[in-house]
Amino acid sequence: MTQSVPMAEIWRGPFLESVHSGHAVVCDEAGQITHAWGDPEAVVLPRSSSKMIQALPLIQSGAADAYNLTSEQLALACASHQGAAIHTDRVGKWLDALGLVDDAFRCGPQIPADVPARDDLIKTDQSPCRIHNNCSGKHAGFLTLTQHLKAGPDYVDPDHPVQKACLDIYETLTQVTSPGYGIDGCSAPNYATTLHGMARAMAHFAAAPTGSPEERLRSAMMAHPELVAGEGRACTNLMRAMQGKVAIKTGAEAFFIAIIPEKKLGVALKIIDGATRASECAIAAILVKLGVLDPEHPETMKYLNAPITNFAGLKTGTLRAAPKLL
Repeated sequence: MTQSVPMAEIWRGPFLESVHSGHAVVCDEAGQITHAWGDPEAVVLPRSSSKMIQALPLIQSGAADAYNLTSEQLALACASHQGAAIHTDRVGKWLDALGLVDDAFRCGPQIPADVPARDDLIKTDQSPCRIHNNCSGKHAGFLTLTQHLKAGPDYVDPDHPVQKACLDIYETLTQVTSPGYGIDGCSAPNYATTLHGMARAMAHFAAAPTGSPEERLRSAMMAHPELVAGEGRACTNLMRAMQGKVAIKTGAEAFFIAIIPEKKLGVALKIIDGATRASECAIAAILVKLGVLDPEHPETMKYLNAPITNFAGLKTGTLRAAPKLL
């Protein structure tokens, strides 16, 4: 097995204080590796970076069209959102249209990451609901597919038709037989694959023709970056910086993917210590290297060569991409 390589560094003055290592792969439309760092065959759990794959059966089954889902709803099906009103209002209307209530979700209640939404709950002495869960959009998609298939309510069970459909398309696009799964933070199974397999799947999304299920999902993400994550989040900030030309998606424990239609490339990366700051820096560096992200854009500089400040506002260090990544 090839060892992981340094991907992000923390410098404090002239001292290299910390290093985050990882693996990354870039694939073309044929699934061939064009760039690789570390071990392309490392087995990984893509976590929420796989949401667009999990959303594919929603369209392929005919459920999305049968329920007249909008591009906003498709973006939410791929989202790890902040729990802001812009997210929960839309997911709530979607749930109402299905004739369901909050308890239909199998994801757990979660305090919103969005500060105004969180503060509003505190001020009104309310508890968070399942709709506030960052994965509630994905679960609304699961519920839509469940109704379309006339399947039982426990849609996160690995033996449920929804999850079987997700696994089938996952293995088809990655071209890897999954060695198993872990249970994600939202209670759904998250299937393992290789980093190469995940990059291959993202390249498939990038090369998919107009009108295909894959193109509909990537276009929804690029059209609605604020729904995919939220204000202040790297996914939203960097997609805006690339002016709707690239779809990117983070996953827990420092995973990241990118879908680059104009170059028909797919990217997958994993920071092995699970540090989100490192995965955000690394994906920005790779997008700059591939020529789709302006290194001087203000949003880029929040993640690449980003200043680290202390509570007094003094610059005390820098987060930068490791030389091998560049």
